[in-house]
Amino acid sequence: MTNVQKLMNDSFVARWAALILIALMMFFGYMFVDVMSPLQTMLETQRGWTPDVFGTYAASEYILNVCGFLILAGIILDKCGVRFTGTLSASLMVIGASIKFIGISDWFQTTNFCAWLNTWWTALPASAKLSCLGFMIFGSGCEMAGITVSKAIAKWFKGKEMALAMGIEMAIARLGVFAVFSISPLIANSHFWQNLCGTPVVAPVAFCTVLLLIGLINFLVFRVMDSKFDKQLGAMSTGEPEEEFKIGDLGKIFGSRMFWIVALLCVLYYSAIFPFQRYATNFLESTLNIPTETAANLFHWFPILAMVLTPFLGSFIDYKGKGASMLLYGSLIMIICHLSFAFLLPAYPKQWLALLIIVVLGVSFSLVPASLWPSVPKIIDRQILGSAYALIFWIQNIGLCFVPKIIGNVLNAVNPGVAEARQAAEQAHQALPAYNYTVPMIIFASFGVAAFILSFWLKAEDKRKKYGLELPNIQKKSAEA
Repeated sequence: MTNVQKLMNDSFVARWAALILIALMMFFGYMFVDVMSPLQTMLETQRGWTPDVFGTYAASEYILNVCGFLILAGIILDKCGVRFTGTLSASLMVIGASIKFIGISDWFQTTNFCAWLNTWWTALPASAKLSCLGFMIFGSGCEMAGITVSKAIAKWFKGKEMALAMGIEMAIARLGVFAVFSISPLIANSHFWQNLCGTPVVAPVAFCTVLLLIGLINFLVFRVMDSKFDKQLGAMSTGEPEEEFKIGDLGKIFGSRMFWIVALLCVLYYSAIFPFQRYATNFLESTLNIPTETAANLFHWFPILAMVLTPFLGSFIDYKGKGASMLLYGSLIMIICHLSFAFLLPAYPKQWLALLIIVVLGVSFSLVPASLWPSVPKIIDRQILGSAYALIFWIQNIGLCFVPKIIGNVLNAVNPGVAEARQAAEQAHQALPAYNYTVPMIIFASFGVAAFILSFWLKAEDKRKKYGLELPNIQKKSAEA
């Protein structure tokens, strides 16, 4: 009994210090994910990236995960543990970021290797080819890190404030999105960083790559803490054995109707959020006729309400429930917001209106994740829960891989000649022609409609089979006890 009381995670300071270390790694990771999102116009004028090229780049983050790396990451996590997997994932993020930095650097554009890369698949510039390769490696590390961090929090906060800890980790990560949409254009336009890195678009990538290296160092510090924690637990024999990924579990998971409802709801919802983030700055530039920096500063408010509300919503679900209802409301809000972007904002191109829609979309982004992920343990057996999470992430990554490419191709198709006209206008130092984003926004809204239908189905199945999605988590645990 005395040993239990002296465990490291019994110390408020120790367990929350551990959370901060791993959450900062994800904070820097989320910054790097969207570091180029506010720079789409710069990439177009300085590196020749048309919307379909930008869409290919955005899709590349998920390609390796879709090809099975994410499932492999789950196996590595189960077999090798949190410390090894976290170090590997953080290292992959740094390596991928470094390759991407090289790809867009001024130095690389003058190399023979760059000239050779430009001789094949000419629809994609050499800078984009190497950036895609780096982003693929980074993306595999980032998704692996997400799974690892979730498991680490479950370990350190077992019997403690787990829901709150997960909500705060998610909030810190989303703060990275808020930060990068402001910082990226500022760094790009800074004379200091331009003198240091050359072409403006290079500087933000260099800055965020350094932050990822700091994130790796943070995890190495956490690794030391976690090693000491394991020794306190009495090594592997006294701890609860970790569940391993088994191929036979796939049949149980894929045979579950509720799994498919949740997985499809997840991929549809996130396909209307994360790909939209990539195009949001350029969308606001084109729709409101404002500079890149102003557009980025408008959109950086998107994750603010999500960041603030998610921990509170997690606690609300713990004590009050209503998880299935939150999924319905979140999907409905997203539909309204994207339709407003498609029709209302172009008709009334006011910055205050854009900000209002962006902030309301952030409410949706807090409702759905806060209710979606805690719902999975209620519909999936505990012994196959880890495998189910890995497969949901894998299916989600399929959408996140293909949707940005689809949006880029559609944007190019419905704006014939605009990409070429923008490049000519940049060379002539004239105002850039705007893209029409109506069709892409309708596509995003259609994902929301499908997600809403699935949310309604999920709530009906829960009412019929009594999975407890509307019940509070605390009450459910008490009942089980």
